[in-house]
Amino acid sequence: MDSRLLISLLKAEVIPAMGCTEPGAVALAAAQAGKVLKKPIDSIEIIVNANIYKNGMAVGIPGTGSTGLEIAAALGAIKKQPEKQLSVLAAVSPEELTDALQLLSEGRIQITVDDDKSNLWICALIKAGSEWSRVIIADHHTNIISIEHNGEVIFSKLSDPARQAVDNRQVLRGSDITIAGLIAAVEQIPSQELTFLLDGVEMNLAAAQLGSARQLGMGIGHVFAEMQGQGIMADDIINYAKRLTAAAADVRMSGETVPIMSSAGSGNHGITVILPVYAVAERINCSKERLTQAIAISHLVTIYIKIHTGSLSALCGCAVAAATGASAAITWLLGEDIAKIQAAMKNVIANLTGMICDGGKVGCALKLSTAAATAVESALLAQRHIIVPSTNGIIAPTIEETICNLGKISNPGMVETDKIILKVMLAKGAQKSVS
Repeated sequence: MDSRLLISLLKAEVIPAMGCTEPGAVALAAAQAGKVLKKPIDSIEIIVNANIYKNGMAVGIPGTGSTGLEIAAALGAIKKQPEKQLSVLAAVSPEELTDALQLLSEGRIQITVDDDKSNLWICALIKAGSEWSRVIIADHHTNIISIEHNGEVIFSKLSDPARQAVDNRQVLRGSDITIAGLIAAVEQIPSQELTFLLDGVEMNLAAAQLGSARQLGMGIGHVFAEMQGQGIMADDIINYAKRLTAAAADVRMSGETVPIMSSAGSGNHGITVILPVYAVAERINCSKERLTQAIAISHLVTIYIKIHTGSLSALCGCAVAAATGASAAITWLLGEDIAKIQAAMKNVIANLTGMICDGGKVGCALKLSTAAATAVESALLAQRHIIVPSTNGIIAPTIEETICNLGKISNPGMVETDKIILKVMLAKGAQKSVS
């Protein structure tokens, strides 16, 4: 496995994000569409697939005190800074917020769901006087595939092969790719070539420290910290991972203007991928070099799993996929035994599969705290030769087969579940608007 391709994949998939990545992606599409136009905005129409809507419906938008895709779209169109990618919502000025809220109050923003789009899909159509522009993002949160201005296609990945992005994930596709081979490849990469991953550790740890100190979102991390200080909750390695992970999720989901290092297109994935691994590394006093390699393993295993489960689904990837990646990395830190690494991963999958994704929201901090605890517990159990046997449920003789089974549970297995979740959430939205 080519180490250069793995590093390129990590640099493409591990990027800073301000706020939830689904509103961030909507803001990015609107920012690109807004940048094309010269006149004041008359209207903004956003069409998204169900999962983008679900994940953006109730999550806090940084610097606004508001939730939802509407305010994200308005700010993106006003800021016109698509070069910032998923950080387009960073540093919202009072003037920008005032202008965005005016667009909302005047009913100039419309969000609709396209039920026919199963993969990640965002279409932003902005009208300004006699001008209009349309931008489409597909498959990945930052993958702009089309830009139109007044009917003229000024950029298209679909029609111009020379502009098509390299599929960085291709390096992890194929039946010959194994978890053992992936970890062995990471072990061969000099740690100094992976030091950029430590930026994510510092970034997400800063968010965790803020969430531990202040009651943000649901305040789960803060309350965990209080209970540990009072001796009600042990400050052991498992609970330390839980507290850091929950606290960072509290900060992110409440809409604080704090950057998060994402993984596989998700900030919550990034939190779960990084912080439980950091917590264990700190408590066992491992070197910075080993931490760097462990973080690389956590990211790459998570990306490998997401290739099978899909970018967005009814399965909570922030827990299942990211915790499995984290547990692989934690087990590697504890001894580099590939059999135990695979055992830990199976333990997580057997434990957490079935946890649903019902959108981005402050309550995600609870799921992430559970995921962090499971990642550490599974690694510790694997060290003691505890493994869910392949006779159980979706667990297969090999970890690769197990991950394939996990992918089947996600799609097609939970497609109908996803539709029901969305219907429930849309009904809640309708009741709220009536009341």
